[in-house]
Amino acid sequence: MFLEEANELAPQVSELLRNWRADPQDFTLAQALQRVLHTLKGSARMTGVMSLGELTHHMETRVENAVALRLTPPQLFDDLYTSCDRMDLLLGRLQQPEAAVPVEAAIPEPTPAPIAEHDEEPAGAPPVPAVQPAPMLREAVQARAMLRVRADALEKLVNEAGEVAITRSRIEAEMHTLKGALVELTENVARLRRELREIEIAAESQLASRMQVVQESEKQFDALEFDRFTRFQELTRMMAESVNDVSTVQQSLVKVADETDAALAAQARLNRELQQDLMRIRMVPVGSIAERLHRVVRQTSKELAKRANLEIRGANVEVDRSVLERMTGPFEHLLRNAITHGLETPELRAQRGKPELGEIGLDVRQEGNEVVLTLADDGGGLDLERIRARAQAQGLLAPGEARSEQELADLIFLPGFSTAEKVTELAGRGVGMDVVKNGVSALSGRIELSGAAGSGTKFTIRLPLTTAVTQSVLVKLGTRTYALPAAMVEQVQQMRAEQLARAKAAGLVEWAGRRYPLHDLPALLGEASVAPLEPRRYTPVLLVRSGAESIAVEVDDMLGNQEIVVKNIGPQLAHVPGIAGATVLGSGEIVLLINPVPLAGRPMPARRGEAPAASAEADSAQAEGGGVAEVADGQIAPPARAVHAPQPPAQPRIMVVDDSLTVRKITGRLLAREGYQVLTAKDGVEALELLAESVPDAMLVDVEMPRMDGFDLTRNVRADARLKQVPIIMITSRTADKHRNYAMELGVNVFLGKPYQEDELLAHIKGFLHQT
Repeated sequence: MFLEEANELAPQVSELLRNWRADPQDFTLAQALQRVLHTLKGSARMTGVMSLGELTHHMETRVENAVALRLTPPQLFDDLYTSCDRMDLLLGRLQQPEAAVPVEAAIPEPTPAPIAEHDEEPAGAPPVPAVQPAPMLREAVQARAMLRVRADALEKLVNEAGEVAITRSRIEAEMHTLKGALVELTENVARLRRELREIEIAAESQLASRMQVVQESEKQFDALEFDRFTRFQELTRMMAESVNDVSTVQQSLVKVADETDAALAAQARLNRELQQDLMRIRMVPVGSIAERLHRVVRQTSKELAKRANLEIRGANVEVDRSVLERMTGPFEHLLRNAITHGLETPELRAQRGKPELGEIGLDVRQEGNEVVLTLADDGGGLDLERIRARAQAQGLLAPGEARSEQELADLIFLPGFSTAEKVTELAGRGVGMDVVKNGVSALSGRIELSGAAGSGTKFTIRLPLTTAVTQSVLVKLGTRTYALPAAMVEQVQQMRAEQLARAKAAGLVEWAGRRYPLHDLPALLGEASVAPLEPRRYTPVLLVRSGAESIAVEVDDMLGNQEIVVKNIGPQLAHVPGIAGATVLGSGEIVLLINPVPLAGRPMPARRGEAPAASAEADSAQAEGGGVAEVADGQIAPPARAVHAPQPPAQPRIMVVDDSLTVRKITGRLLAREGYQVLTAKDGVEALELLAESVPDAMLVDVEMPRMDGFDLTRNVRADARLKQVPIIMITSRTADKHRNYAMELGVNVFLGKPYQEDELLAHIKGFLHQT
């Protein structure tokens, strides 16, 4: 309980001290600081933390004497800041005793200021009056009552809300299927009405014709014959009533489906509001780490004998607590880097006409679902020539190699790269900026660097507001679906075959003046890419940026954007490069959220259509009959196909030709369930139109159909050299020998009667496919 109170009071101490230093004559700030210190001192002594109690008592005495004497020398604030840093370390030691550092060794005791000789309160000094809080302030404090909730309990609530959303998505998918079935039912009812009407008209016409014949022959109707026609009319009326009953049921189902859709939409809205409220609970202002950042600036400036001031603008912008926690370390590295490499010494700044106090600004703003943080200093900027020289010394650049200014600047993000002359506790190991880049990339963010010599340096970081719910781009790789954070995708290009061939030959894609190394995403993930059934006019290529790195990735198919609930992937996959999380789609499919940039940095097999570099792989492929080209002068020529990702066979296509919608649907579902691609046509004319575009692996054909029957269709197929080898299975209710023999004469392979046996039909299809 004490630690919770202390963690609330300590930032207030730092903030009041900073505000008082900005306006030393505003002693109301000093009195407020004295009250906070007094409260913290009492709590520390009550819980037995005497070291903290003595420290806050010392600080309270210094503030009290300063208020009494109305004296605020600069050394007073330096001493109070040093004591404030010791207080923060003491609190950290209490929270993590096993990792504690001796506070006395970390921060030395403050040097007594000139006002120290007046530490004892003068005899005649009036007591410091207690300042009562304003009524409005009291009401605001009372209105904002706080309740502490464990982070894991809140995380569990967020996950459960995500599960509710996933379940709702599955229900919506089932409702979509149900509404599709209702549409089919509606069409069938309408078709039944039309056909029944035609039957009624035909019956009336036949009856009228028969009566006319009877009247002309002056004969009477046979009683049984007359009853038969009358009974037929009764049956048609009964069928009409049955159709009306089915239509009533159908309309009721449609109404229920619409009401269910409305209820699902309301539930989706409520669930979205619940998720947003839970996200807001997880949100904390960026200013909550302001004191920590100020302390880093003070300590680094003191160690380097420089003067720096940090100004934070937009500190009230809120981000997810986990995002802020994971970015606190990278922010500290950026600040240390700004003071160490960016800001000049006071002497050099004076020579350049700059104020002795260096300025570092942190601007925070929200743009959509992202938070944009801009860290800028007024130091010397980037020394690009020094960066180039160090890169050449480390073998990162060849002498005379042309690089743009932006590419040279981005070299500072490489691990182990540093322009420092010697290794110190603050710089020289080339770790800090690598930590920044990896931290930003781990959150699927982006970082941009800009600046010029003499005008300072600016880092722009874009991060998601939350990592629990994010917009993603769904892509198809082989037979699996993957998700990429939408914030990482800068551009989606649909490239023609010739454009893609040129890009593969060059190994990169150019867009907006930037060069993106081209990679095959299925190959990066070890996925087997499925060849398209038909040649594609366009291939999707995604331009992705993570941290300071950019790449282009080729994918098999784009499925669109979707908001997903990101799930924890557990310790087994948490440290696998490139895997940022997972989600569950409405269909129940588990999808990994990936970051392809780290994957591209690993040693991976070549892209599709290229040879692996290792001769051992080539030898292995040759031993397996993989078609590795000749070896000449010790060089291995590339094979026709990459050996690391064999292509699975394409789905066989079966064409179903039948005028019955029910037969087409039932047969199509049977074939789709067995893994076949299904093409359907309602008669021979439509079948020929489809056959002009693609050749199926087998055809299932009915006999009696409008416009062109199955016999004529078979005759046309067997007359076409491109189609004559396609197996034809004729399925009809006309099972007489003359129909069977005629079909066999035309070239039908198998003749089956309706209703067919599913196992028998599938066996015939598999037999034909096995032969081909």
